[in-house]
Amino acid sequence: MYQLISSLAIRNDSKIVLIVMDGLGDIPGESTPLALAHTPNLDILAAQGITGLTDSVSPGITPGSGPSHLALFGYDPIEFEIGRGVLEALGIDMELKEEDLAARANFATISPSGEIIDRRAGRIPTSTCIELTQLLQKEIPSIDGVELIIRPGKEHRFCVVFRGEGLSDRIAETDPQKDGYKPKEPEPLVSEAERTSKIVKNFVNSVRKVLKEKKPANFALLRGFAKSPQIPSLGSLYGIRPAAIATYPMYRGIAKLLGMDVLKTGESVMDEFETLERNFREYDFFYFHVKGTDKAGEDGDCERKKKLIEEVDRAMTTLRELNPECVVVTADHSTPCKLKSHSWHPNPILIHSPYAGVDDVKRFTERDCARGGLGRIPATTVMGLMLANTLKLKKFGA
Repeated sequence: MYQLISSLAIRNDSKIVLIVMDGLGDIPGESTPLALAHTPNLDILAAQGITGLTDSVSPGITPGSGPSHLALFGYDPIEFEIGRGVLEALGIDMELKEEDLAARANFATISPSGEIIDRRAGRIPTSTCIELTQLLQKEIPSIDGVELIIRPGKEHRFCVVFRGEGLSDRIAETDPQKDGYKPKEPEPLVSEAERTSKIVKNFVNSVRKVLKEKKPANFALLRGFAKSPQIPSLGSLYGIRPAAIATYPMYRGIAKLLGMDVLKTGESVMDEFETLERNFREYDFFYFHVKGTDKAGEDGDCERKKKLIEEVDRAMTTLRELNPECVVVTADHSTPCKLKSHSWHPNPILIHSPYAGVDDVKRFTERDCARGGLGRIPATTVMGLMLANTLKLKKFGA
């Protein structure tokens, strides 16, 4: 689909703001955090625009953050499969070489018998993460002639880059994705990955020894083994000047991979909106990411998720004053509080522009959006709709 959209793209100065509230959706019903939240600004945009639901990959498929974001930008997430490690590395400004193998890692807590007690080590503060990664870097600088580059992310997250010749990304992840299980072995998925598998196993065992006396972060889980892919940039595909406003490394990483300018911003939602305001004249496409809703969903904290949605809504007065030609509010995936994880449930979406049309929906909730005029659409079609609603696409065919 992106090839067709690219062939029709034309340039103009109309502005698009895509707000991605990470993990926004919940299991549809009256009592979701989104439905319970007081959201006058979102409701006005919904009432003046058109709404619906999106599927990030396909109905029933639970997506990761990488593929679900690629879909929103018009890329087929099955065709462009990008490992989390690369996105995490780029997001913390690591420079990757062609032979590098990157992995996203979590500090975790394991029991003496080896079961995972907490995959996120209590969400240790970033300052602790920095200290622990510096310790690991000092104690494990290389393995079997392969250089290790270990850098902190936010809270419990960090990144490991294995730098050496002949490394393979066809390695099984060690993170079972749930507490109460033992870590998985980084087994080779193809015969060519056997040496890489041994190096990763050696690293995991070394981390356990180094962190043995540390609490609560006494272990590390690795996933998203990947090498840098070749992917066309948003600017070259769609003739836009794209910028990203995001606080978390992974989302800054995907923006860099797609050729967006990643704008410097503060940590709060209001900081992000102020960054949008300061840079509004310089770009015509803004990817605006909100992380807190997903974190609250993963923690099963419905009240905090509701309050974060309300915080975004209050800050949106700035957006309404800027009055971009097209505003889209949606999610990359759903993170229901009941499940405490990503899910297959569709994402609510609203599109507000002079050309979007209207429907009978008056509130921005999962249930209301299910009645919206857009219907239930693939997330890969959202990019085309944004460009169409800013008159950035010419007619197809005679």
